[in-house]
Amino acid sequence: MARPARPVRLSPPTWLTAGLKPAPTPIPWAAVLRASVALSAPIAVGLAVGQPVYGALVSMGALSGVIGDTADAYRMRIFNIAVPQLFGALGVTLGALVFGHGWLAVAVVTLVALVSGMISSIGAVASVSGLLLLLNCVVGAGLPMPEPWWKAPLLLGLGGLFVLLLSLLGWPLRRAAPERAAVAATYRAVAELYEATGTPTYDEQRHAVTASLNQSYDLVLAHRARQHGRAPHLVRLLAQLNALVPLLEAAPAAQLRVRLIGPLPAAIPAAVRELADAVEEGRTGTPVLDLPAPERPAEKAVDHALRYAATVVHKAELDPPPRSSTRGDPHIDDRLGRPAALRVRARRAARAVLLSEASWRYGLRLALCIGLAQALVSLIAVPRSYWVALTVTFVIKPDFGSVFSRAVLRAFGTAAGLVLAALVLAEVPRGWWDVPVMVVLAALIPAFSAKGYAFQTAAITPVILLLSDMLNQQGFDLVLPRLYDSLIGCAITLIAGYLLWPESWHTRVGDRLADAVADTAAYVNGAFSGDDRTARHRARRKLYRDLSTVRSEFQRALTEPPPTGPRAAAWWPLVVAVERIVDATTAARIRVDHGAPAPEPAEVAAVERELRELSDGLRSTDTLVEVRAELPGDETGVLAPLRQEVLAARAIAGPDLR
Repeated sequence: MARPARPVRLSPPTWLTAGLKPAPTPIPWAAVLRASVALSAPIAVGLAVGQPVYGALVSMGALSGVIGDTADAYRMRIFNIAVPQLFGALGVTLGALVFGHGWLAVAVVTLVALVSGMISSIGAVASVSGLLLLLNCVVGAGLPMPEPWWKAPLLLGLGGLFVLLLSLLGWPLRRAAPERAAVAATYRAVAELYEATGTPTYDEQRHAVTASLNQSYDLVLAHRARQHGRAPHLVRLLAQLNALVPLLEAAPAAQLRVRLIGPLPAAIPAAVRELADAVEEGRTGTPVLDLPAPERPAEKAVDHALRYAATVVHKAELDPPPRSSTRGDPHIDDRLGRPAALRVRARRAARAVLLSEASWRYGLRLALCIGLAQALVSLIAVPRSYWVALTVTFVIKPDFGSVFSRAVLRAFGTAAGLVLAALVLAEVPRGWWDVPVMVVLAALIPAFSAKGYAFQTAAITPVILLLSDMLNQQGFDLVLPRLYDSLIGCAITLIAGYLLWPESWHTRVGDRLADAVADTAAYVNGAFSGDDRTARHRARRKLYRDLSTVRSEFQRALTEPPPTGPRAAAWWPLVVAVERIVDATTAARIRVDHGAPAPEPAEVAAVERELRELSDGLRSTDTLVEVRAELPGDETGVLAPLRQEVLAARAIAGPDLR
């Protein structure tokens, strides 16, 4: 008898629906309150003085500030909000000057898109600055602005300044509290890492530690320029972060020890949590550590690292950082992480932008899409608006995620946001009712932004529509045209910004991973060939940062349609394997530092050779080919676990020599 056919599951693929699942993040209540006040207060003032258009423009500038207010540290907020506002003011000025000028508007907005795309590659602040430069230029070229020309940039800038002032209200009382809290959070993440040793969650927790450590370093080192000499609290926080390095290096050895012997004593993660509390509270004094006596090399490494961290955390006064012999040379970065002189960094950034193939490629891609959108808006007699180019700008930002998935999510998010906007525009009378409505709608932006791009779009859409209605008084008639505009913008992006570019659908997801494997081979060589401890620390930190970037790129690629998405999924186990190789190398080095016999040079060279062959293989093919390799060596030596991890990686992929 024939077996009954299984029912076919008609469900969308994972790469298409991944972005529709809300991220499990807490609501940032302080940001929610700031957004409500920053966007509603200007509307109230504008209505009170009889200038609702002015109030809408100030609120629009505040919206840009709310979107850019992503930092925790107060000094970073100044740069994250103030610098992009200057670019936004320039953008709206250029857009207003070409409003209604046909081909001239198309040419200017397209040129601004090219510049915006190119400068976005410099860094996070430059990326937001490029975004606001283009967004405000599109708005200025698409909506009539009040005369004279300087009013619009001034009003938009006032909105951004208002957000900045609200963000800095706690600075006199809290000052370094965000940085101190971040460092303490990193200590707690390390405590959780030690608690996870020997469990399936160890790798996941190690990624969390890497992310937390990166964030803490970024917060503390953001203040480094000309601060160390007169800001001892920054020196202290940096020293406390650096004191975590031995603990992190000892973690892989502890993980190996747990696998072979048994769980770590609970006193170890408890001691790290106590250090986290001391960092957050600023406590000093004589540390009291009740730790079991270490016996094996891994236990000695953990004990030594923990006692060193306790000494640094509880020390009342830290020695001032040594003066670098290169302090007088503005071209050489300081050994504590202080950057070179501003003019040198500006020259480096300009050179990188002008000579980078990736910078030009993204700039041209963005310019092509914006040019098509602006031509449609400016030259074709159809009832379209600046919303088409606005959609293109938001979707095609590559540092914000996959272009394809963002286009899909933008369509979903806009549709959801338009439903809410339709209710507001249809049922709420214009005037003073706009103030309480904006209080609620503005609060949704920071609350939803952390949940995902589709949710952020759904929150921003009704806010922009309400502000647009205050400027052009079209009411409910705005809703359907904006939906059509969004769909057209997404279509332009998918065709001109995605399908026409071969790297979009022929992405070699293994290139960056191959670089990381080659760096891992160099790290193995340096770990056992006489490199000093500082050099090993730097190499390991750089390697983990690079692997974190590789992991993010693979996660982005997973949301792409075939063939990129399935290919990234197939390669994902190799990303995990390389991370385990780095851990095994660090564990072996730590065991040698604490009494274990050093490996033979030939054994180290064999491991390095296998890794370099793996790297070459990843560069030469898009298809994973299993490779059987032989790695003889001392089965009881420190490199035995490392050889096992290398062989496991080689069993996943290697050069296709058939």
